[in-house]
This record gives sequence, structure tokens and C-alpha cells, in this order.
Amino acid sequence: MANIEQQIADVEAEISKTEYNKATQQHIGRLKAKLSRLKGEAEKRAAARTGGGRAFAVKKTGHATAALIGFPSVGKSTLLNKLTNAQSAVAAYEFTTLDVIPGLLYHRHAEVQILDLPGIIRGAAQGRGRGREVIAVARASDLLIFVVDVYTPDISVLVQEMRSAGLRLNERPADIRITKTTKGGIKVRSTVAQKSITADYAAALVAEYGMLSADVVIREPITDEQLIDALSSNRVYIPAIIALNKIDLANPPLVRRAHEVLAGWNMVEVSASRGQGTEKLKDLIYDRMNFLRIYMRPQGGEADFKEPLLVKSGATVGVVCDLIHRVWRSRFRYALVWGKSARFPGQTVGLDHVLEDEDILTVVVRKG
Repeated sequence: MANIEQQIADVEAEISKTEYNKATQQHIGRLKAKLSRLKGEAEKRAAARTGGGRAFAVKKTGHATAALIGFPSVGKSTLLNKLTNAQSAVAAYEFTTLDVIPGLLYHRHAEVQILDLPGIIRGAAQGRGRGREVIAVARASDLLIFVVDVYTPDISVLVQEMRSAGLRLNERPADIRITKTTKGGIKVRSTVAQKSITADYAAALVAEYGMLSADVVIREPITDEQLIDALSSNRVYIPAIIALNKIDLANPPLVRRAHEVLAGWNMVEVSASRGQGTEKLKDLIYDRMNFLRIYMRPQGGEADFKEPLLVKSGATVGVVCDLIHRVWRSRFRYALVWGKSARFPGQTVGLDHVLEDEDILTVVVRKG
């Protein structure tokens, strides 16, 4: 039997030579599911052989992490230096940054770690130009900032490299629940009408992942690619924005062309060399992080509205306890909440209570 790399090559070749039309749609979909499964297996085997492989060592700090992504020499290092206290090497030739350079952005009570990554080239997802290491850092970030040269605004190669590596930019996981069962075959149920995928087709895609019996519940209209993503174990859903750089050097027609090429993206015009637009970029970074501001209120005291505690969207009372002191979770008795997440002011809640922006929180712990 052919090794896994040869199997991947064979499937890719079959996909490329198969003309896409209504008659071949499901055949190609099954091939894509098989390809996704094989690539996942190949990644696991490679990690097992190398212990995870060569990687950039990045110590996380701050409330969240954003990664600067772009082709070589688009101004990532200059932008990092303007946004943070970092001093990344800057030069007007390619591949200046050969390692990950971190900096810390302080903005609206938030500390955001900004990482300047080496430039990405075509084939990064397959390892060219240390592409796998760069993408591994991107996968672990909370936000991607594509730094784009206004003169060469087409970033379709970058986006495709990210997608090939399992990153889903500005998307969310489809509402699909897949549960393995011990018998009964593959049962697919949808709570809404499906236009692009039938129950039989969905079952065939699930079978490509080696599941003989499973319950599949689909709660929204989906595509076959969304189901394949749900079946895969290496998908990462991450927000992404664009910093359109060198804006000070471009004439209005060139800027308009860049906006046309990048239509649909959340974007800020900047000049990294002059610091133009960096405050707007800081605001966008903060907004896309979806921070929650939690105002702590000591028992019997007043809430501190000057210095909110920043946590990520979806954080629970338990997460807040962990951030404040390592023993608070183990000594936790109860918490009181005022705000959007509370059914009524001063509601008593437990560790699993999910907080919302601008909630006021009192945590009561056992002494000693």
C-alpha cells in the first residue's frame, strides 16, 4: 500500500484533473474529505516522529496575542516598533526577520502581545521558508494582522496558505454535532432545510473519516466543506484584519485599487514609517479581540470602575478566579453578579457562570 504522502499526492492529482460540475460535485467532496483526513494523519505522524518539530519559542504574555502576517518586506517590523516597545530589525530587503520578535501593546487597559513573524511565501503550509513554524505561531494567536503593501495588495496567496494549514479566517464553526456510536450506522438529521448537502452525501463524508456508526445533527444550512471542517481535528477559527501599509507613498487611484482588491476586509490605512493610522489600528485590534471588561467589587464595598479586569469573550467566573489568585478556585464559595449576564441584580452564581461585558463581580472565598 502506498505511503501516506503518496496517497495525498494521488488524491490531489485526482481532484485537479476532475472537472467540477453538478455530476462530479459529490465525488470531489468525498475526495476532499479523504484528503483532509490523510493530511491530518500525516501531521500527527510527523509530530510523533519529531516531537513536534522545530518551532519558534514564544512565551505568551498579556491579555491576548496578535500576529503580524505578510509577505517579506511589507513593513511588519516597522509597524511592530510603532505599536509596541519592541525593537525589531528593520531593513529594505527581504527576510530581515528570521525569528519571532514580540512586543507589548498597551491600549484601553489591555496588554496585547504583538508578534512580528518572518515573511510568508507561497508553499508556506508545506514548509517553505519556515512556513510551518510561522503558521504554528499564527494558529496559537488570538488575532491575525495582515500587513499589506498598498502597491501589491493581493493577499490571496497568504489567505490560501492559511486555509491549507487549517486556519479559518473570520469564520465560525458550523452548528454541527457529531457523536460516535457503537452501532446503528451513520444517521444524519437536520433541523433546517439543506440546499447544498443531502443526508446521504453527509453520511458519505462522515464515512470517509472511518466512522461506521455516528449520530450527526445539523442545525443550520451548511456546505460540504463546513462538514469536512467539523470532522477535522486541526481547524482553528480566528479573526483577521488588514493594516494597509505605505499609505503615505500612494496616490488616491492606487489606494482605491487596493480597497477594491481587499473588499470585504476589516481594514485600516497606515504608514508604519510615519506612525500614521496606528491609533485607529490599535482601536481595531482591541475591538476584534472581543475583550470583556469586568469590574471587581469587594464584599461590602464599591466596584472599581477605573481599572477593569480584562478577560476574553466567553470567560467564566472560574476564569476570573484563576486570573486573580491561584488558590481562589479551590477556596471558592460563591459569586455575586450585577450586569448583562445576571438574571437579576446581585445574582448568586457558581464557577461556570459565563460573564458579559461590563459585569460587576464579587467573589467570596473561604479564608485560609
